[in-house]
Amino acid sequence: MSKSYSSPTFDDQDEYPEVTQSDFDRATFRVGLKPAPRKKRVTILLDTVLIEYFRAKAGGRGYQTLINETLRQAVEHDDLKETLRQIIREELNNAQSVAA
Repeated sequence: MSKSYSSPTFDDQDEYPEVTQSDFDRATFRVGLKPAPRKKRVTILLDTVLIEYFRAKAGGRGYQTLINETLRQAVEHDDLKETLRQIIREELNNAQSVAA
């Protein structure tokens, strides 16, 4: 006994509402089930040497993705350095308070 299932077909385009830019603006982009942050298009002028370096290093992956990852790592590294500096300052202040 074989049952066949088929999706309904719509010949009339009016049965679907028109998708507008505001619909896309309100949409939540997801990776898996978690909302994913959107990327923003920017125009930036970079040295030719930098572009050539990232293109060569990226291979077939896409040099813009590699530049984005490099900038993200620089931001995370900077945050880490500042956090470590703050902890060291606090520990030095605590050590000076105990010694006094």
